[in-house]
Amino acid sequence: MVLQIESPAPSIKVEDWLRGEPLANFQPGKVYIVDFWATWCGPCVAAMPHLMQLQEKYKDSGLEVVGVAADEDAPTAVEARTNLDAWLTEKCSNLNYRIAFDYTGEMNKLWREPSFSVGIPTSFVVDRDGHIAFIGHPTELDEVLPNVLNGNWPTSDQAKAADTERIVKCEPIACEHAWKKTINERFWAAVGKQDWKTALSAIEDGIVLMQDDINFRLAHAHLLLHKIQDMWTGLPAMRQLVRDAIDRNSEHWMLAALDQLFGPAHDHSRFPSAERFALGKELSEHILALNPSQGDGPKFRSYPAVARYYHESGNKDRAIELVGLALKSLDGPEPIPDELKRHLLPDLLQALANYRREKVCYGALCTAPQNNFPKVPKRGRPRRKHKKG
Repeated sequence: MVLQIESPAPSIKVEDWLRGEPLANFQPGKVYIVDFWATWCGPCVAAMPHLMQLQEKYKDSGLEVVGVAADEDAPTAVEARTNLDAWLTEKCSNLNYRIAFDYTGEMNKLWREPSFSVGIPTSFVVDRDGHIAFIGHPTELDEVLPNVLNGNWPTSDQAKAADTERIVKCEPIACEHAWKKTINERFWAAVGKQDWKTALSAIEDGIVLMQDDINFRLAHAHLLLHKIQDMWTGLPAMRQLVRDAIDRNSEHWMLAALDQLFGPAHDHSRFPSAERFALGKELSEHILALNPSQGDGPKFRSYPAVARYYHESGNKDRAIELVGLALKSLDGPEPIPDELKRHLLPDLLQALANYRREKVCYGALCTAPQNNFPKVPKRGRPRRKHKKG
């Protein structure tokens, strides 16, 4: 059933109330804002001061703001609750409205999914009769709330037209989100059992529904080539992935395809060597054409992957050059966040040390080559021809 303007408001089913008194049900005569948010969501956090202002401004008119944290990112409910409580203590010590916590997904099933509300923040306004008066972004509440409080908004043609337009825009996105969620659940359940055929079936359904989803395409190639080891079917799938990536002229797609061919986490022993290197060459050349060495584009994302191809193909000097450019781009004209730089730097230095076969340093950080890293890829060793006689 679709949740829209004039629908009865769903119930509040949460695990815990971290701020304010628990709310068992909506009281007649009051107006509620039920705002879905998360600590990791920048726009959600930015909207909190405004929600506090609305609570203060309209509290005597019967307004109650309820924040629902239903998307906290943590491995367990205990960790999510603990992190959320600590965040609220540090960031929002003067909070003047309720905060509910739900890790089960029940609130999203009751509120967001039937209303086609995929993203957050999303605010629901519940009128004095317990019906939905508005669904949308909290920045729109300044216009909506006074009209809901005086009883004019829910019946207005403007409100109904806005809600119809919202559903028309959001329904395809929400449906795709729901399909993806269902397929991913089937896929990961099968992966857990190492039932690769069932996992493949789920991914193939995903490709039919969402042909532009790179993750389904990658999972398809990976299952065929590395899990099922069906080279008869996997090779054409990999060729098509490379072709589509190049046709799209998408660096993201091309890097993903290149990783399937040369990523260190994959076993390529069954892949025909000549074809693998031919595909790698084509992808690498297109990636470098999109982001040339003389350009200002960041090199730290794409160049290390291309360097792996060149090193394995025997062109050690080119691999060293590309990793060096990737390192240099960390201090390029557009500075990158220090956290990202600290994340990227160790891997880049390790690659450079491995390719050079010597210790390398970047500032105070130094790295030695790994002992088990091949000195010269086998493909790079030219065979000597012995003359007969």
